[in-house]
Amino acid sequence: MDPLAQFQIKIFLPLTFCGVDVSITNSSVCMMLITALILIFFKFCLKQLSVKPSRLQSAAELPMYLLERMVQEVNGVQGIPFVPMICSAFFFVFCGNLFGLFPYAFTITGQLIVNLTLALILFIFSTGVGLYRQGFKYARIFFPRNVPWAIAPVLVPIEIVSYLSRPMSLSIRLFVNMLAGHSMMKIIGTFVIMMGPFGIIPMLLNMVFTGFELFIAFLQAYVFAILSCIYLNDALYSH
Repeated sequence: MDPLAQFQIKIFLPLTFCGVDVSITNSSVCMMLITALILIFFKFCLKQLSVKPSRLQSAAELPMYLLERMVQEVNGVQGIPFVPMICSAFFFVFCGNLFGLFPYAFTITGQLIVNLTLALILFIFSTGVGLYRQGFKYARIFFPRNVPWAIAPVLVPIEIVSYLSRPMSLSIRLFVNMLAGHSMMKIIGTFVIMMGPFGIIPMLLNMVFTGFELFIAFLQAYVFAILSCIYLNDALYSH
């Protein structure tokens, strides 16, 4: 009956490596399963490529084309080499959100550590790209050109804190949305059981809420991808 019970980590196979706990849990199993399903989907859909794409080929190419357009709109031509990274992040987050809607499935994006790890990977990568392309000039992100030096003591600390908080903003936004949405569905589902024959009303409400959660699953993955593009823009272009 606990709406938060669905987010509890359960150990399937206890393992340790050099004193570090590397146990197989429901979270790690779902992450491996989601990754495998994504790879199988694209392998199957893109098995026979054609100039005139089939429905399966279009199903795989269309979302990638839309994501590529989004990356180019935000980052221009210089963002094209980073399209695979943004696509990988989008599909992993989207499938993680979607997978949690199935009965008895585990919502990996409902775990803050999973979201934070993915956000840190993108954050460290974009920072590395910025340092590689711009060198020490990348520090201009904290104090852009044509800004009066008089406000530097106030502006620079604010920009540094804002920059370092990027992984938290990416991960917490996704975590809160998944936690709240899935908990609400669990609460409404509990009313269906408690109300017996009159549970049809909360059941219909839960069906509508499930459709809304499908939209949220896509929207949060898109927000995660576009914010990653915006952060990457700072690394590609000087300020």
